[in-house]
Amino acid sequence: MMEFYYSKNSAAFAVTILLEDTKEPYIPHELDFSKGDQTSEGYLKINPKGRVPSVVTPKGILTETPAILQYIAHLHPDLKLLPEDPFCSAQALAFNLYISSTVHVAHAHKHRGSRWATEDHALHNMSAKVTENMTECAKNIEENYLIGPWVSGDNYSICDPYLALAFRWFKDDGVNLSAFPRIIEHDILIRKRPSMQRAMAIHASI
Repeated sequence: MMEFYYSKNSAAFAVTILLEDTKEPYIPHELDFSKGDQTSEGYLKINPKGRVPSVVTPKGILTETPAILQYIAHLHPDLKLLPEDPFCSAQALAFNLYISSTVHVAHAHKHRGSRWATEDHALHNMSAKVTENMTECAKNIEENYLIGPWVSGDNYSICDPYLALAFRWFKDDGVNLSAFPRIIEHDILIRKRPSMQRAMAIHASI
Protein backbone atom coordinates (compact mmCIF):
# COMPACT_ATOMS: atom_id res chain seq x y z
CA MET A 1 0.00 0.00 0.00
CA MET A 2 1.23 3.50 -0.83
CA GLU A 3 2.40 5.73 2.01
CA PHE A 4 1.58 9.42 1.61
CA TYR A 5 3.50 12.14 3.43
CA TYR A 6 1.82 15.53 3.57
CA SER A 7 1.31 18.64 5.65
CA LYS A 8 -1.95 20.50 5.91
CA ASN A 9 -2.56 23.34 3.45
CA SER A 10 0.57 22.53 1.48
CA ALA A 11 1.18 21.55 -2.13
CA ALA A 12 0.17 18.04 -1.06
CA PHE A 13 -3.43 19.25 -1.26
CA ALA A 14 -3.53 18.46 -5.00
CA VAL A 15 -2.29 14.92 -4.44
CA THR A 16 -4.84 14.42 -1.66
CA ILE A 17 -7.65 15.33 -4.06
CA LEU A 18 -6.46 12.83 -6.68
CA LEU A 19 -6.00 10.07 -4.11
CA GLU A 20 -9.58 10.66 -3.01
CA ASP A 21 -10.72 10.73 -6.66
CA THR A 22 -9.20 7.34 -7.35
CA LYS A 23 -9.87 5.82 -3.93
CA GLU A 24 -6.31 4.53 -4.08
CA PRO A 25 -5.55 2.88 -0.71
CA TYR A 26 -2.84 4.73 1.18
CA ILE A 27 -1.36 5.18 4.60
CA PRO A 28 -1.31 8.89 5.53
CA HIS A 29 1.57 10.47 7.41
CA GLU A 30 0.92 14.06 8.43
CA LEU A 31 3.98 16.24 9.00
CA ASP A 32 3.81 19.26 11.29
CA PHE A 33 6.05 21.88 9.74
CA SER A 34 5.78 24.07 12.84
CA LYS A 35 7.57 21.31 14.76
CA GLY A 36 10.15 20.74 12.04
CA ASP A 37 8.91 17.28 11.09
CA GLN A 38 10.03 17.90 7.51
CA THR A 39 13.65 18.16 8.61
CA SER A 40 13.64 15.16 10.91
CA GLU A 41 16.24 12.49 10.25
CA GLY A 42 13.55 9.95 9.45
CA TYR A 43 11.77 12.09 6.89
CA LEU A 44 14.95 13.31 5.20
CA LYS A 45 15.68 9.68 4.38
CA ILE A 46 12.43 9.67 2.44
CA ASN A 47 12.75 13.13 0.89
CA PRO A 48 16.18 14.76 1.30
CA LYS A 49 14.64 18.05 0.10
CA GLY A 50 12.57 18.22 3.27
CA ARG A 51 9.38 19.06 1.39
CA VAL A 52 6.00 17.54 0.69
CA PRO A 53 4.36 15.69 -0.90
CA SER A 54 6.18 12.38 -0.96
CA VAL A 55 4.84 8.91 -1.63
CA VAL A 56 6.46 5.60 -0.86
CA THR A 57 5.39 3.03 -3.44
CA PRO A 58 6.21 -0.67 -3.84
CA LYS A 59 8.80 0.34 -6.47
CA GLY A 60 10.36 3.24 -4.58
CA ILE A 61 9.87 6.84 -3.49
CA LEU A 62 8.37 9.63 -5.57
CA THR A 63 8.52 13.34 -4.84
CA GLU A 64 7.36 16.41 -6.83
CA THR A 65 3.65 16.96 -7.29
CA PRO A 66 3.44 16.62 -11.11
CA ALA A 67 5.21 13.25 -10.99
CA ILE A 68 3.01 11.94 -8.19
CA LEU A 69 -0.19 13.08 -9.91
CA GLN A 70 0.87 11.36 -13.11
CA TYR A 71 1.80 8.17 -11.25
CA ILE A 72 -1.59 7.97 -9.53
CA ALA A 73 -3.35 8.54 -12.84
CA HIS A 74 -1.41 5.69 -14.45
CA LEU A 75 -2.54 3.38 -11.64
CA HIS A 76 -6.15 4.02 -12.65
CA PRO A 77 -6.32 4.09 -16.46
CA ASP A 78 -10.05 3.35 -16.32
CA LEU A 79 -10.67 6.82 -14.87
CA LYS A 80 -8.96 8.49 -17.85
CA LEU A 81 -7.30 11.14 -15.72
CA LEU A 82 -4.63 11.53 -18.40
CA PRO A 83 -5.70 12.36 -21.97
CA GLU A 84 -5.11 9.40 -24.28
CA ASP A 85 -3.95 11.53 -27.20
CA PRO A 86 -0.16 12.06 -26.93
CA PHE A 87 -0.37 15.78 -27.72
CA CYS A 88 -3.21 16.39 -25.27
CA SER A 89 -1.34 14.39 -22.63
CA ALA A 90 1.70 16.60 -23.20
CA GLN A 91 -0.50 19.69 -22.85
CA ALA A 92 -1.76 18.42 -19.49
CA LEU A 93 1.80 17.84 -18.33
CA ALA A 94 2.77 21.32 -19.55
CA PHE A 95 0.02 22.85 -17.41
CA ASN A 96 1.10 20.95 -14.30
CA LEU A 97 4.73 21.88 -14.86
CA TYR A 98 3.70 25.52 -15.21
CA ILE A 99 1.96 25.33 -11.83
CA SER A 100 4.99 23.63 -10.30
CA SER A 101 7.79 25.68 -11.81
CA THR A 102 6.20 29.13 -12.11
CA VAL A 103 3.03 29.56 -10.05
CA HIS A 104 4.31 27.72 -6.98
CA VAL A 105 7.62 29.58 -7.08
CA ALA A 106 5.86 32.94 -7.42
CA HIS A 107 3.68 32.06 -4.44
CA ALA A 108 6.67 30.88 -2.39
CA HIS A 109 8.31 34.29 -2.65
CA LYS A 110 5.76 35.45 -0.04
CA HIS A 111 6.30 32.73 2.55
CA ARG A 112 9.67 31.23 1.61
CA GLY A 113 11.69 34.24 0.50
CA SER A 114 14.64 33.07 2.59
CA ARG A 115 15.26 30.43 -0.07
CA TRP A 116 16.47 33.19 -2.41
CA ALA A 117 17.62 36.09 -0.23
CA THR A 118 18.72 37.04 3.29
CA GLU A 119 18.62 40.84 3.29
CA ASP A 120 15.46 42.37 4.76
CA HIS A 121 14.96 44.80 1.87
CA ALA A 122 15.21 41.95 -0.66
CA LEU A 123 12.74 39.84 1.26
CA HIS A 124 10.36 42.78 1.48
CA ASN A 125 10.61 43.47 -2.24
CA MET A 126 9.95 39.84 -3.13
CA SER A 127 6.91 39.73 -0.87
CA ALA A 128 5.59 43.04 -2.24
CA LYS A 129 5.76 41.69 -5.79
CA VAL A 130 3.82 38.48 -5.11
CA THR A 131 0.31 39.80 -5.77
CA GLU A 132 1.39 41.26 -9.11
CA ASN A 133 3.19 38.10 -10.18
CA MET A 134 0.37 35.80 -9.08
CA THR A 135 -2.15 37.97 -10.89
CA GLU A 136 -0.13 37.49 -14.08
CA CYS A 137 -0.15 33.73 -13.46
CA ALA A 138 -3.92 33.74 -13.01
CA LYS A 139 -4.30 35.77 -16.22
CA ASN A 140 -2.16 33.28 -18.13
CA ILE A 141 -4.23 30.35 -16.85
CA GLU A 142 -7.52 32.11 -17.56
CA GLU A 143 -6.58 33.07 -21.10
CA ASN A 144 -4.20 30.35 -22.27
CA TYR A 145 -4.63 27.14 -20.29
CA LEU A 146 -8.16 26.74 -18.93
CA ILE A 147 -10.31 25.36 -21.75
CA GLY A 148 -13.39 24.83 -19.60
CA PRO A 149 -15.26 23.59 -17.80
CA TRP A 150 -12.20 21.58 -16.72
CA VAL A 151 -8.63 22.57 -17.50
CA SER A 152 -8.36 20.16 -20.44
CA GLY A 153 -11.94 20.60 -21.63
CA ASP A 154 -14.91 18.36 -20.95
CA ASN A 155 -12.97 15.71 -19.05
CA TYR A 156 -11.65 15.98 -15.50
CA SER A 157 -7.91 15.27 -15.39
CA ILE A 158 -4.75 15.47 -13.29
CA CYS A 159 -4.69 19.22 -14.02
CA ASP A 160 -7.81 20.04 -12.06
CA PRO A 161 -6.61 19.20 -8.53
CA TYR A 162 -3.53 21.30 -9.26
CA LEU A 163 -5.64 24.28 -10.32
CA ALA A 164 -7.71 23.84 -7.15
CA LEU A 165 -4.46 24.21 -5.22
CA ALA A 166 -3.41 27.27 -7.24
CA PHE A 167 -6.80 28.85 -6.54
CA ARG A 168 -6.01 28.71 -2.82
CA TRP A 169 -2.68 30.40 -3.47
CA PHE A 170 -4.33 33.15 -5.51
CA LYS A 171 -6.72 33.91 -2.65
CA ASP A 172 -3.92 33.87 -0.09
CA ASP A 173 -1.83 36.22 -2.23
CA GLY A 174 -4.49 38.88 -2.71
CA VAL A 175 -5.29 38.24 -6.38
CA ASN A 176 -8.51 39.94 -7.47
CA LEU A 177 -10.23 36.78 -8.61
CA SER A 178 -13.31 38.64 -9.83
CA ALA A 179 -11.18 39.46 -12.87
CA PHE A 180 -10.94 35.74 -13.67
CA PRO A 181 -14.48 34.34 -13.90
CA ARG A 182 -13.47 31.09 -15.57
CA ILE A 183 -11.09 30.24 -12.72
CA ILE A 184 -13.89 31.02 -10.26
CA GLU A 185 -16.26 28.75 -12.19
CA HIS A 186 -13.69 25.97 -12.03
CA ASP A 187 -13.40 26.35 -8.27
CA ILE A 188 -17.19 26.23 -7.86
CA LEU A 189 -17.34 23.10 -10.01
CA ILE A 190 -14.55 21.18 -8.31
CA ARG A 191 -15.87 22.00 -4.84
CA LYS A 192 -18.97 19.95 -5.72
CA ARG A 193 -16.88 16.80 -6.10
CA PRO A 194 -16.82 14.46 -3.07
CA SER A 195 -13.06 14.04 -3.51
CA MET A 196 -12.51 17.77 -3.13
CA GLN A 197 -14.76 17.89 -0.09
CA ARG A 198 -12.85 15.04 1.56
CA ALA A 199 -9.52 16.69 0.76
CA MET A 200 -10.70 19.96 2.26
CA ALA A 201 -11.66 18.13 5.45
CA ILE A 202 -8.27 16.40 5.60
CA HIS A 203 -6.50 19.73 5.18
CA ALA A 204 -8.81 21.51 7.63
CA SER A 205 -10.04 23.92 4.97
CA ILE A 206 -13.04 26.21 5.12
